Amino acid sequence: MGLLDSFEKGLERAVNSAFAKTFRSGIQPVEIASALRREADTKAAVVSRDRIITPNSYVVRLSPDDAERMLALGGALTDELHALLTTHAKSQGYSFSGPLSISLEADESITTGTVRVTSGTVEGRVSWQAVVDVDGRRHALTRARTIVGRGSDADITISDAGSSRKHVEILWDGERAMMRDLGSTNGTKVNGEKLREAALPTDTTITIGRTDLVFKIVPITAPARPARPRDDDATRAFGVI
Repeated sequence: MGLLDSFEKGLERAVNSAFAKTFRSGIQPVEIASALRREADTKAAVVSRDRIITPNSYVVRLSPDDAERMLALGGALTDELHALLTTHAKSQGYSFSGPLSISLEADESITTGTVRVTSGTVEGRVSWQAVVDVDGRRHALTRARTIVGRGSDADITISDAGSSRKHVEILWDGERAMMRDLGSTNGTKVNGEKLREAALPTDTTITIGRTDLVFKIVPITAPARPARPRDDDATRAFGVI
């Protein structure tokens, strides 16, 4: 079950920030999703009979405590928010004005239990980045060859007694990736199958000892220039319970 399954079932309610202050229970992923969806709906603009445009750049601002908890979920949260907003836009017939971008930021002026969403239109280009998610932490592969293992000299270090000091290498040429076992003691599994080397399509799970590493290829937006400012680009705040 995903982080936002309850949101998909319609289990979300919005209240004012004063109510959120009283409970101080902290923000939940479902509430961030609700605020994003509402922002997209509010900013949607009809540009022709067959086209409705909604912003493509969203900044989610949270209290420092809420931001710390949400960021600890790693890339799984932002990936799911991205997928959910994309699905919502499609169901409503919206078109994004450029590549979709969602970021989370801590803001000391935001009260615990409240989410504030700013949105706008940013034109840009998309490049692709290889990443590895390990225990909720995302590692970008910035080299052609990345070593994973228990040793402190590995590029990605994992604390697993079942791994070798230099266990596997991941090769990435900007378009394709592959994994190669470096003669490890206990071997390596790719999607549950023990292999010495294998191609790595996105969402491939590499298992070393008891540790799962998820390889992904994700879009990275490089903004070119902001679109013409709009009067309705003001920040909108939502308190949620």
